Amino acid sequence: MAVASGAQESVALAIRRRLPLRAVDLLLLAYLAFTSLVALARADAMRGWRWLLAANGLTAVLILLLARSKLGRFGRTLREIYPLLLLASLYGALDLLSSAGGVVVYDAAVRGWEAVLFGGQPSRDWWQRSPSAFWSTVLHGAYFSYYVIVATPPLVLLVRRDLPGLRRFVLAVMATFVFCYVWFVLYPVAGPYYEFPRPTGVFVDNAMARLVYATLAAGSSYGAAFPSSHVAASVAATITAWRASRRLGLALIPPTALLTVGVVYCQMHYAVDAVAGLVVGAAIAALVSARR
Repeated sequence: MAVASGAQESVALAIRRRLPLRAVDLLLLAYLAFTSLVALARADAMRGWRWLLAANGLTAVLILLLARSKLGRFGRTLREIYPLLLLASLYGALDLLSSAGGVVVYDAAVRGWEAVLFGGQPSRDWWQRSPSAFWSTVLHGAYFSYYVIVATPPLVLLVRRDLPGLRRFVLAVMATFVFCYVWFVLYPVAGPYYEFPRPTGVFVDNAMARLVYATLAAGSSYGAAFPSSHVAASVAATITAWRASRRLGLALIPPTALLTVGVVYCQMHYAVDAVAGLVVGAAIAALVSARR
């Protein structure tokens, strides 16, 4: 037994030396294993589960290939940012995971929390009580700025060749997304975008609102409301960007603050979704920043 155990440790050590996996690699491999197990458990009622397993397998192979030490300049750059490039496919897979028959959403519970904490349903009532074409334009634009908040810091840090800052940013953002995605799978909440009648009239008659609704129609995942991954990822991105560059962090604070308000005013998330997202993003960014 001791010999066998020693042999296994030697093999594991050899693999780690040949494939120097980082924390973000291990995080993604663990998430792929988790979603694969969920897909297998829901296979009888889930459409496309085989495609999900195949995609997860190919993604795992990609991660292991990128972990190889002998990479050219392009390969090394891709090695640093590839987790962010996987976000679209990881988010899209949530739709497959929620397609299984019998998957229950917990909106009633979340609306109960909302009523206790805020005395009503802010995501439904706020825009109706205070409709503003100006603030609708600004806050729908802030909602869409989420893509800029997540995408801009890694580009800036690449140009500055701040490798520690870039790795810290990527790990914090991906850990935030993975936490949210696991929660979505285990405790799906549809959110006010699906549960309440959609805003109408002058409130959505602007270019920013039309852009947001078109984007959601093309790629929104059902059950991915609590906590708000938009808020969580934006907060994590802003905090870790601040640590790398005060100027960059300061530039991200206004759109992140407006986004946190906008997800509620524009009826995309419950208010508790936004609060939970803020807490999750800040906590994970703090944990990652504390790593040496």
